[in-house]
Amino acid sequence: MSRTTFFEVRVLNGKTKEHLCFLDKVEPCSTIGDIKSLFHKSYPHWYPARQALSLDPKDKSLRDEDILQNLPVGTNATMYFRDLGPQIGWTMVFLAEFIGPLLTYLLFYFRVPYIYSHRYALTSSPHQVVRLACACHTCHYMKKLIETIFVHRFSHGTMPLRTIVRNCSYYWGCSAWLAYYINHPLYTPPSYGELQVNYALFIFMMCELGNFSIHLTLNNLRAEGSRCRRFPAPTKNPFTWLFFFVSCPNYTYEVGAWMSFSIMTQCLPVALYTLLGFLQMAIWAKGKHRAYSREFKDYPSVRMAIIPLVL
Repeated sequence: MSRTTFFEVRVLNGKTKEHLCFLDKVEPCSTIGDIKSLFHKSYPHWYPARQALSLDPKDKSLRDEDILQNLPVGTNATMYFRDLGPQIGWTMVFLAEFIGPLLTYLLFYFRVPYIYSHRYALTSSPHQVVRLACACHTCHYMKKLIETIFVHRFSHGTMPLRTIVRNCSYYWGCSAWLAYYINHPLYTPPSYGELQVNYALFIFMMCELGNFSIHLTLNNLRAEGSRCRRFPAPTKNPFTWLFFFVSCPNYTYEVGAWMSFSIMTQCLPVALYTLLGFLQMAIWAKGKHRAYSREFKDYPSVRMAIIPLVL
């Protein structure tokens, strides 16, 4: 009967090389996540999500699912620790990012005092498009909040607190920027009147339904607790048929919604915000597209990342 060979793991500070912890008799089948849990017992203030472990201070961090015996180390392993700082779960991240724009926009819509001239405080715009824009913006972020709570399935990953502050500043600040101009007392309606507004409103609603449909499909892609991975494919829902042409139709619909909102309001800040959003979502989509192509050999070659036949 063969004896199990245990590992000894020494954890050093990645910056100072100071000895932090020595783990004795570690099972060879232990994962990096297990080692983080053991390290956490010695340093309770460094919970696992806050830890980054690597085999060299300059190397990328090891993944939690990496197995100790599969790493290029002997039975006496040395790992380097880096503090990632305070972390927050993804659900709280999205709630923080989406509640802000929702409430910020409404402050401008209701023209609370000290935003515009005092004589306009607590007044309302005479233009119907301003009321429709508020309804669309509110529905957009309410949908995102509902999806965060009931639809999206998050991993156990986290985001650094400093990154959340940066992201919230962006989303909240952009929402205030858009709302200031759309709800301004001197705002003028679109050039082509109700025709332009109604067509844009219809496209906006279709894109919002499409985005929600894609998120439902992605949520149903893998059963909870299952390790079987599949790439997303169209279903009987017509809104999901965009999967025939792009890898990330949720981003395609998101960009479409903001483009229609730009046309509806005919507001330059909205168009600029849409452009910024598209550039970022294109980067995310191309990354996801490459990951699908590498992981699945039978991945459809006709698919693009975010724009059918183009990008």
